[in-house]
Amino acid sequence: MTGRITMRAGLVGAVMMPTELAHRVRTTLDVRGVAPLPIIGHPRATMWTFLVRGDIVPIGDPAEVARLWAARVVVIRDGDIALPSPAPDPLMIRTWISPAISAFRPSGSVVLECARQCLAGQPRR
Repeated sequence: MTGRITMRAGLVGAVMMPTELAHRVRTTLDVRGVAPLPIIGHPRATMWTFLVRGDIVPIGDPAEVARLWAARVVVIRDGDIALPSPAPDPLMIRTWISPAISAFRPSGSVVLECARQCLAGQPRR
């Protein structure tokens, strides 16, 4: 047994992004009153994953897709989402930043839009 816990994306999806951007997105969502926010941290990769409703539609604008790609924002609509193990993780691969305490998941579209807004305030690389 590896202790690895995964869930299949579908009704629940995920939006993964670098921790620095994720802090700003969480603050923006807090201001909007979107809570609770189930968030998984990936300390070694300096990434956070927001667990969201699977309501994100594909982005049609190639420039926007490229901007999100360059910012390391990843949308998970299909496949497996890795969750933190309830057992102690000596390697700190995944941990709860904000545990899933209810069935509520924020809209994936809203989380992605907040990420876009936060990125709009940054100079392009």
